[in-house]
Amino acid sequence: MPTADLIFGIHAVLSALRNDPAHVQEVRIDRKRQDRRLHELRALATSLRIPLRETDPRILNRQAPGRRHQGVLALYRPAPIAGEDALAESLARSEQPLLLVLDGITDPHNLGAILRTADAAGVAAVIAPRDRAASINATVRKVACGAAERVPFVKVTNLARALRDLREKGLWLIGTDDSATHPLYDLDLTRPLALLMGAEGKGLRRLTRELCDFMAYIPMAGAAQSLNVSVAAGICLFEARRQRRGLPPPQSEFWKRRPSRH
Repeated sequence: MPTADLIFGIHAVLSALRNDPAHVQEVRIDRKRQDRRLHELRALATSLRIPLRETDPRILNRQAPGRRHQGVLALYRPAPIAGEDALAESLARSEQPLLLVLDGITDPHNLGAILRTADAAGVAAVIAPRDRAASINATVRKVACGAAERVPFVKVTNLARALRDLREKGLWLIGTDDSATHPLYDLDLTRPLALLMGAEGKGLRRLTRELCDFMAYIPMAGAAQSLNVSVAAGICLFEARRQRRGLPPPQSEFWKRRPSRH
């Protein structure tokens, strides 16, 4: 059975209560806080019959040292990290699945931001290696604002084998790298697809790159040479979402509809 985690922050605790109340064991609230948002949280925990403890803010500070807990903590026993069976279930639910593969992301803030974006973009599952990569913890849950409970997060023992399995299931693998030759916007992202994002600073590993069908880069106009991985993931995912909605690229006809100022 997984050990209990502490979730901190109003958004993170509310999201756990709304999306996964069965695994919330207790909510602890600063007894001196009586604002509307914490009243909402108290009412929700009470309606779900989850133990609610009003406590001294100094105790909360000791339990979450250096964290912006906003006057609320929750004791949370998460479900086990999803395995490859959960990945198969996610693929079966979608005719044109969109997956996100993280090759060694280690920063929990980046992982939380990526999960939040993946949720917004309708990603079927996020895949990461079991070793040498960030796992879901309290920081990830706070940054993800509920997405850590909604998006299947699949840890695999052997990422290369998992990628080969995806190819056998008919998915295309598109990796991202600043030195790639294909602009992201030139690729067809409407087909069954897994987008691969590399680790902070290192990018995709050699074997991961070799398994990709295409390598793509994000065209940039400024002096920046690279983007934070969570930002890059957002750009790639929402370009895939735009294409899947059947929207054409922006056309010059749009500007002809601007009202005349004369």
